[in-house]
Amino acid sequence: MGRVILFHKPFGVLSQFTDKGTAGSPRPTLSAYIDEPGFYPAGRLDKDSEGLMVLTDDGKLQARIANPKFKMAKTYLVQVEGTPDAAALEALQRGVTLKDGVTKPAEVDQIETPDPLWPRNPPVRFRKTVPDAWLRMTIREGRNRQVRRMTAHVGLPCLRLIRVQVGIWKLNTLSPGAWRFASEGGP
Repeated sequence: MGRVILFHKPFGVLSQFTDKGTAGSPRPTLSAYIDEPGFYPAGRLDKDSEGLMVLTDDGKLQARIANPKFKMAKTYLVQVEGTPDAAALEALQRGVTLKDGVTKPAEVDQIETPDPLWPRNPPVRFRKTVPDAWLRMTIREGRNRQVRRMTAHVGLPCLRLIRVQVGIWKLNTLSPGAWRFASEGGP
């Protein structure tokens, strides 16, 4: 049975253990937070996104989590610029046409501002004249920057993206930069 690490990836951290792009790069990676040999990320989370990452030392489990053919649900809290209307929410729920094809339907609801919500560094831009809103969005595929592209497609640019659940594993109260062991079979 594989071992699982749940990690709260902070904003700006690369979801890999090394930054092969630039020698001596100052960009933080997972290695600044996790020093457990043999663990690898099961899926990615953009540098500009934050929240739950699942890591495992079991290749088969890693494939089940990361491979879109298994349709593992991933849930996000999404702060968007603008106020969602029924048409925008319905479009996301049906699936939208992006450059790489039609997305699978998403589960989407407008929610109140999450509480508690830790500060982000740097903070999200604030504009007095443009309202913002929060969505809870669950997808079952994992295209590159998919949630951001989907919300932008319906006129709601993403300001902040926080993954709170991957399959059975939840972020819960894990602080940014913190990690803990979990079992393969549950939280």
